[in-house]
This record gives sequence, structure tokens and C-alpha cells, in this order.
Amino acid sequence: MHGVLTNGPFNENPRCVAEFADRLRHSRTPYHSASIRHYSGSTGPTSTPKKLNVALYLTGAGVAVAGSGYYFFTSQSAATTTAVAAPPKQEKSPLDPKNFVNFKLKKVIPYNHNTSTFVFELPDNQASLLPVASCVVVKSSDPEALKDDKGKPIIRPYTPTSHPDLIGELHFLIKKYDNGNASKYIHSLKVGDTLGIKGPISKFPYQLNQFEEVALIGGGSGITPLYQILDYALPDKNNKTKFKLIFANTTEKDILLRERFDEFKKNYPDKFDVVYIIEKGDKNWKGDLGYITKDTIKKHVAPASAGDKVKVFVCGKLAAVAGKKAGYDQGEIGGILKELGYSSDQ
Repeated sequence: MHGVLTNGPFNENPRCVAEFADRLRHSRTPYHSASIRHYSGSTGPTSTPKKLNVALYLTGAGVAVAGSGYYFFTSQSAATTTAVAAPPKQEKSPLDPKNFVNFKLKKVIPYNHNTSTFVFELPDNQASLLPVASCVVVKSSDPEALKDDKGKPIIRPYTPTSHPDLIGELHFLIKKYDNGNASKYIHSLKVGDTLGIKGPISKFPYQLNQFEEVALIGGGSGITPLYQILDYALPDKNNKTKFKLIFANTTEKDILLRERFDEFKKNYPDKFDVVYIIEKGDKNWKGDLGYITKDTIKKHVAPASAGDKVKVFVCGKLAAVAGKKAGYDQGEIGGILKELGYSSDQ
């Protein structure tokens, strides 16, 4: 949408307002046919894209028109009339894939006993525009802080949980580990502090409807990359892929983003299902107990014979499922998936 700044007789003459409204009612282009980019709003620990609700108001106080290319706002005192231009389309992310950029911590939202959402401010109301699926790496903004035993900066990968189109903010759901230097450091940050962030680092260039079935196998805080794919694909009305999430944790209270996955299951019952597995549960636990086993995979994941129709994403400390990783890469496939005949491509 484009707009101009307007002052003068239009605002000062109520008859002009009435005539403009009458012309609008007889226009061949309905106001709701405007092409509007969908941005997302914050909903607690995570964010999901929400459609902008644009309405037409014709009142004595003013006229707002969507779809005509302008917004006209008239104050109660009828002193001025202003048309506000929509911001130009953002072409570039404020993140840099080659250099660390310091971003200010805007707020911290506690999630559970050891996990919080850290919300960082993006400059000039920009969106991150991170591709799916990708992550970033972080380090301390203070060169003297967060070092290893050899004096080198500790750098760790994290996957944002906010939608790529969320303007002004970048969210990370981070669990604090007793032996995790980076997570403890981030949990020590106060609002106004900064963190060095570099990215995006592409992990898998996910495309809508690339596969008929996708299995997402996650453990603990390794859930965030899997959530990124689901949050991107499921709300898209053109999505035809069926997703199955197998999510393993120590206890029920450790299940991160559970409310979002339950919401996905409710909203997209034909496209999404989730299986929660915990090691320790009380008598009230109705889900699976124990660990991810060969039988678990055979029951919930399309067989290896499905070929390129199935894709399996694994994230977390799950060497028994997919084999040991090679740095940030998966490395040679192993574990249960290899035993069941899945290929590295799958």
C-alpha cells in the first residue's frame, strides 16, 4: 500500500468527506481485495503469523480506506487529514551471515523452571527474514566474557522460535543447563544488555509440499528447529504434507512448546500428530514412558521403502536414533534409523 500526506480542504469540509465516502461505495474495487502481507504478532514464548484485519470505517471523525492505496485519518477536532504510507517492502535481513551483530535484549519471558524466551530487539521495526530451516550462532558482546579454557570465545548455535516475518523482535527459547556455559551466560543477561548474533546458517532449504510425509524426532531443547518447520508449513493453507512429531523428554514439565503442538493438532488434525515420550512420569501421565525405540519409529514413521516421499528430521541428543553427529552436520547415518533401512538422503 502506498500513501501521501494530505492536508487542506478535504478535512475542513464535511461535505467532501461524504462525497468521498459515496464514491468509495460505488467503486469497482472492494476494500478487502487489497493485497496485504501477513505479519506475525507475539503470543508469549513463541510467535505465529496473524492476518492483519483491515476494516473500512466511515464516521464523522474520519475515513480509513484499505485497498484504495491510501489511509486517510481525520482527527476528532477536524484539524488535519493525513494519509500514511505503508513502509517499503523489506529486502534484507538485519542479521549478517558473515559477521556478529550486537542486538539488545528487550525482555525475558519465563517459560518453566529452567527455560525462558529471550526477546531481542531488531532495529527500525525490521523482521529477521530467516529462511526455513536455519539457525544462528551467538557469542558474548563482551570480548572478555564467555570464553573457553583456552581463552577463545564460546560460540553456540540457536534456532529462533519467532516467525521470520515478525517485525521488531527475534525470539529464542533457551533452556539453562548446569554445565552449559553459553546457556548460563544468556540467562544472566539483563534487559538492555546485548548479545552478538551471526546468521542465518542454512540447515535444510525446506519447501512446501516437498514430501508427502515428514517425521520430526526431537529431544529436549532440540525441539526448536523442528518447531520452526511446523510453524512455517502448517498454517499455510496450501500445505499438503503430513507431519508426525515424536518428542522425548525427561519429565512432563520438560516438554517445551507443548501448548503450541497441542494447538497445531487441534487446528490441523489431518496434517499433524504428536507423540510425547518421557522417561519419568507419575500416575497421571497418559502418554508413552521410556525412550524412543525401534518399535516407536516403525509405529509412527513412514517406512524407508517410501523413498523420497518421506523425510526424517532429527534434533537433540539422539545418537541412538540417528547416529553420532559430525560437528553441526548429521554425519553418517546410524542408530535405529540405519537399522530400519533409512538412507542418508531420507
